[in-house]
Amino acid sequence: MSLKYKAIRAAFEVLWAARAPALMRRLSSCRGVIFTLHRVLPDEPRAFSPNGILQIRPDFLDYVLERLRALDIDLVSLDEAMDRLKAEKPGRKFAVITFDDGYRDNLVHALPILRKHACPFTLYVPTAFIDGTGELWWQALEDLLAVHERLTVTLDGAEQTFEARTTEEKQASFAELYWYMRRAPEADRIALLTSMCEFYGLDLSAHCRSLIMDWNELRQFSSEPLCTIGAHTVNHYELAKLAPEDARIEMVHGIDVIGAQFGKRPRHLSYPLGGPLSADDREFRIAGELDLDTAVTTRPGGLYRHHLETPMQLPRVSLNGLFQNRRYVDVFSSGAIFTMLGRVGAG
Repeated sequence: MSLKYKAIRAAFEVLWAARAPALMRRLSSCRGVIFTLHRVLPDEPRAFSPNGILQIRPDFLDYVLERLRALDIDLVSLDEAMDRLKAEKPGRKFAVITFDDGYRDNLVHALPILRKHACPFTLYVPTAFIDGTGELWWQALEDLLAVHERLTVTLDGAEQTFEARTTEEKQASFAELYWYMRRAPEADRIALLTSMCEFYGLDLSAHCRSLIMDWNELRQFSSEPLCTIGAHTVNHYELAKLAPEDARIEMVHGIDVIGAQFGKRPRHLSYPLGGPLSADDREFRIAGELDLDTAVTTRPGGLYRHHLETPMQLPRVSLNGLFQNRRYVDVFSSGAIFTMLGRVGAG
């Protein structure tokens, strides 16, 4: 675990021991929180699993929903959350459950639990992923490093070798390559990923198909009364790295394809990756021109009445796979804590 996550865990322990979450829920003007989830899997991540932060166990999801209700926090849809923000006086606290990317395990492992708790939720899907043509580059990079003792790639015109014999070497190589890809223009990232996968024998289309639902599977969600299907662009590109018109096309086409598939235009959008490096004021302005009700980021924080003025940049709190400790659910439930932590991180 990195120093960053060790520090967060230590902060969670202090907050929980001090009973700060309960106090902040009572005293804060925060009305609710939107949770970000990705994968729900019963198996523990392998020793080398940098993307393990994106997965939680079914039993932990079950407990989260149970505990939120025990704390008198209502589980509501995004639409109801926005309606509650419009009320002059705050009512009961609420939580919204959202999933990004359309992983098949959402259908297999998450949906039965959501139904058990009658929990509304939003599923944000990038349409190229559902088509089976998307590139889950972060997972592909992990999977390549997991099975090879070294990767040799060309970066900035020079051949470089990344050692991956031990877990520590794999983690270091993943971090360096991950951030190289995050900084690279999308076209360069795609070219690098494609060349790596071709050389080391990873079929990107089959990789996508093995992890992500197809349209027939997704229809089980479209007919589910608890589910709201939201847009997540077409290719899951970092929109801030694209030219303005290309960013707009990614959003518009993602919305249009879902509307054509299900006969209902999505009213909610999630920005891929969702942090300041991936979506900022320009993207918020574009989303505001697309007749959407909300758009969510991954910037941490709770929901306040003032978010009615900025519905295209709503914060979320990640249910991170590294923090699947039952007592931390009380911390997660307090959006005000994450608003405070977000301000500290931005300072």
